[in-house]
Amino acid sequence: MRWLVLYARSRHVPASLTALMISAVGVWALTRDQGEGAGDPRLSVLFLAAGAMAASTGLGGQDLDLDRTAAVRWVPRRAAHVLLAGAVVAALLLTVRTTGGGLAPTAFVVRDSAGLMGLAALGAALAGGQSAWTLPFAWLSLSFIAPPAASTPMRVATWMLLPPGTAAGTWTALVLVTVGTAAYAAAGPKHGR
Repeated sequence: MRWLVLYARSRHVPASLTALMISAVGVWALTRDQGEGAGDPRLSVLFLAAGAMAASTGLGGQDLDLDRTAAVRWVPRRAAHVLLAGAVVAALLLTVRTTGGGLAPTAFVVRDSAGLMGLAALGAALAGGQSAWTLPFAWLSLSFIAPPAASTPMRVATWMLLPPGTAAGTWTALVLVTVGTAAYAAAGPKHGR
């Protein structure tokens, strides 16, 4: 059990959880007076993206050379880290939703959390753990300023805001979580030297 505590500390899990909790309280405060039912998806997406960005800081260790030479199997641990982080972010938003706020439905939360963590993992594999947050942030920004999705490329670009069950949104998130998790699990975070 000690190795799990050391791993969590080296991956900034306490700081990430603190940022998530503060964000969850903010979302609760903003939605507590809204009625039941699905509200504007942008607040949910904003929380999920902030959660993925907070969790992405832990996708790189203190010493990348040590990570690469350690006598442990990193591929399953890295994949589990990404998937568990996405599950925690989604679970926290779903918990806030149970208090009665008008947030996105469960399928929307699960899809977006998975896709955003896949983007963060891909960012870690391409740019390193310290810059892993840039891909979720950039795609979130694009989604917020893009015109309404009328074509397939625009639906892919704005997948985060599409209703649950939309093929383009579901497939984009599935591809992102699969490719991002696989790239990060296999290669680890990019070495900054």
